[in-house]
Amino acid sequence: MNFQLSEEHLSVQQAARDFAQNELLPGVIDRDTEQKFPVDQVKKMGELGFLGMMTDPKYSGGGMDTISYVLAMEEISKIDASASVCMSVNNSLVCWGLEKFGTEEQKEKYLKPLAAGKLIGAFCLSEPEAGSDATSQRTTAEDKGDHYLLNGTKNWITNGNSASVYIVIAQTDAAKRHKGINALIVEKGMPGFVVGKKEDKMGIRGSDTHSLMFTDVKIPKANRIGEDGFGFTFAMTTLNGGRIGIAAQALGIASGAYELALKYSKERKAFGKHLAEHQAIQFKLAEMATKIDAARLLVWQAAYLKDQGKDFVKAAAQAKLFASQIAQEVTTEAVQIHGGYGYVKEFHVERLMRDAKITQIYEGTTEIQKLVISRELLR
Repeated sequence: MNFQLSEEHLSVQQAARDFAQNELLPGVIDRDTEQKFPVDQVKKMGELGFLGMMTDPKYSGGGMDTISYVLAMEEISKIDASASVCMSVNNSLVCWGLEKFGTEEQKEKYLKPLAAGKLIGAFCLSEPEAGSDATSQRTTAEDKGDHYLLNGTKNWITNGNSASVYIVIAQTDAAKRHKGINALIVEKGMPGFVVGKKEDKMGIRGSDTHSLMFTDVKIPKANRIGEDGFGFTFAMTTLNGGRIGIAAQALGIASGAYELALKYSKERKAFGKHLAEHQAIQFKLAEMATKIDAARLLVWQAAYLKDQGKDFVKAAAQAKLFASQIAQEVTTEAVQIHGGYGYVKEFHVERLMRDAKITQIYEGTTEIQKLVISRELLR
């Protein structure tokens, strides 16, 4: 086994680190406070190739491997998880799904501008009564011969108002349950498609999270991904890859908080010496660093298996389960090390602590990851 990153990997990592420090860090606290989507920063991410990293260059992507992607995700998530979740959805759920399962016409029309960062995509699965239970889709796509009529509501949609292309999961034949579900490409501006209110969230407040409403939206059959009834398989397969991205996000949030805590412990004095000289703080830092290293190895393993074309379902679920757990633990300890300063916005760690929680919820909750892992173990 070789744990040494290649020169290309190191270059991608450094580019993401520089972008995060120079473009994302200025104003990140204000964007969080004001719930402001990082429009200019996301545009620059697209120009630098961060929104279509794994897409084939013939479709305007970077042609990079998953290892490169998770390295970039970690660095960007250290600074701004609101920007990194936009990056994750566009790369993992939208571009990857279209490239793997879309028609050539769909790739030309939608994948190319998405991978180039000219458009932003959204993945629409969750509903008011269908979160973890993705089979209970109430959104319907009635087959009208040459088109579908789309009706229903989607909740918690990342990039909800900023996206131009939406992959919507909807039920066409309820009698067939999950085998009657389809995945449809919906364009912003289609008649009957309305973007609802923006959610006022605890964390990732710069992320553009909205409800979406569809009323008799006419979707051409050419916008269906895969064969009739393929939608549920499409969603679950795509989410397996998406979990690697969110695991990398959780890892980045944790490592960002750790780096801030380490730096602060070397600067702040208490009882006549630096915090880092107190064994209680040393032990905290030791546990934080160990957990982060363990999570990073799980994330890299899942990315490696995906790149090798091997079964990565269990590895992705394990990476997300563990990385999201340690994100909560490490950010909490980072606030503790900062003491009272950790509780105010100026020192960043309180925001990272709030951002960490969502990694245990979206792209499959912690409980769903345990179900996936146990099923794979017993299969």
